[in-house]
Amino acid sequence: MQKLNVGILIFEDVEVLDFAGPFEVFSRVVSKDVMPKAQPTADDPDAPFNVFTVASTAEPVLAIGGLRVLPEYSFDTAPPIDVLVVPGGFGTRPLLENQPVLDWVRTTAEAASTVTSVCTGALLYAKTGLLAGRKATTHWAALDLLASLDPTIQVDRKRRWVDDGVVTSAGVAAGIDMALHVVESLCDKETADRTARYIELVRHAPDDRRY
Repeated sequence: MQKLNVGILIFEDVEVLDFAGPFEVFSRVVSKDVMPKAQPTADDPDAPFNVFTVASTAEPVLAIGGLRVLPEYSFDTAPPIDVLVVPGGFGTRPLLENQPVLDWVRTTAEAASTVTSVCTGALLYAKTGLLAGRKATTHWAALDLLASLDPTIQVDRKRRWVDDGVVTSAGVAAGIDMALHVVESLCDKETADRTARYIELVRHAPDDRRY
């Protein structure tokens, strides 16, 4: 398959595992049964994905818990994104009123071939109208908020991730299962299972939601 660019949005008070989990999955994918390289690069012939973080500016981002992250690209310098990942965290709440970020999310999602979110990242999609009329989910504590942002969204309170044109997942660790689902969709089940084995994760079924 052609190498795809996976762009992961980060912002102040982003939930760490929301972006780090999918980053780990997409950057660990290899097309054959070999150990992935310690430092994946865009020119690695065995890596189907080129994974990077994007923020509104190139300044360091302070994630939840005090982790400081330096984004690889800003909105102005990011290459075209094939797979968009919008994570969640408490930082999504002020972004609901941040028009430049919402505009970037909408424009980037419209150009991407695969659009995903983790946790309350779904709220940004709802605010931009990208979830109108679709099935979607989010963190259990934000399900009502998601429904209030757009009454046409069919909020699924039982599934770990939902794939209805836009792939949304429940909170935090559920983003890892969502990313593996995307790997399976874009590559194949064997590749997704191999990746899960490498990161020592037992994959969850989409209906395996316990909260």
